[in-house]
Amino acid sequence: MSLDIRKVTAHIGAQVTGVDLAKPLDDATVAALREALNVHKALVFDDVDLDDEGQQAFARHFGDLTTAHPTVPAVDGAPNVLPVDSEQGSANHWHTDVTFVLNPPQASTLRSITLPPYGGETLIADAAAAYRGLPEPLRRLADGLWAEHTNDYDYAVPEEDVDEEQAARRARFTSITYRTAHPVVRVHPLTGERGLFIGGFAQRIVGLPVGESRTILDLLQSYVTRPENVLRHRWSPNQLVIFDNRITQHYAVDNYDRLPRRLHRVTVAGDVPVGVDGRESWSVEGDAAHYTSVAA
Repeated sequence: MSLDIRKVTAHIGAQVTGVDLAKPLDDATVAALREALNVHKALVFDDVDLDDEGQQAFARHFGDLTTAHPTVPAVDGAPNVLPVDSEQGSANHWHTDVTFVLNPPQASTLRSITLPPYGGETLIADAAAAYRGLPEPLRRLADGLWAEHTNDYDYAVPEEDVDEEQAARRARFTSITYRTAHPVVRVHPLTGERGLFIGGFAQRIVGLPVGESRTILDLLQSYVTRPENVLRHRWSPNQLVIFDNRITQHYAVDNYDRLPRRLHRVTVAGDVPVGVDGRESWSVEGDAAHYTSVAA
């Protein structure tokens, strides 16, 4: 093993070389990559020689895989692989993957398939740095809050701008309604770090009306998306990125004139989030057992 791990920004991201992801990884390499992911939150691998099977094999080093998505179809013949395709719209909103279920993925991998000649970056934000940046009164407030996350709303497109195709995609996305209460401040199960666990699917603070909830969530979210907390990843051919879904958010920048852009996503099953007070998240509506197991 000759791993070389180099920071990309002060708070988030590292470039990893010296490992061939197409080959089986020994325990020492997997442990080193897990530690690097704990520290840097997002890892970038260049010149990977992987197909869908290889991407899944790499992701399995971190735990059991989820299926592609609770409601969105997978790649044909690959039930654990989600196509992230510009033809199906863009996720140009800040979010953490699938937080509307009880145990969202612990990690997400993205692999470049088709890239536009310009634009199409993925922004990844460090939610732990955001929490550390909160003034003490806001930190104390956030520690005691819980938020309800749901997939049953139009988080990206104003209703008057939705055409028939977009409406069909939205109907598919919300074909099963999920609502789950998560701590606004999540304690990472491996590092003990606290991070703001909010993002686009967090719609309401438990116990507060929507209006007041939105004000608080927007204030906390502004700390997540501060430029110094964000890695702006410009995709190259044959790249793979893995990020810790428990303590990051991400955003797909829609700045490529609707040219073809396709990534493949494989996610690793996660644990049930735990708040500062030791309480676990709880499901309000929707069963995701068909989508994911629960990580120990």
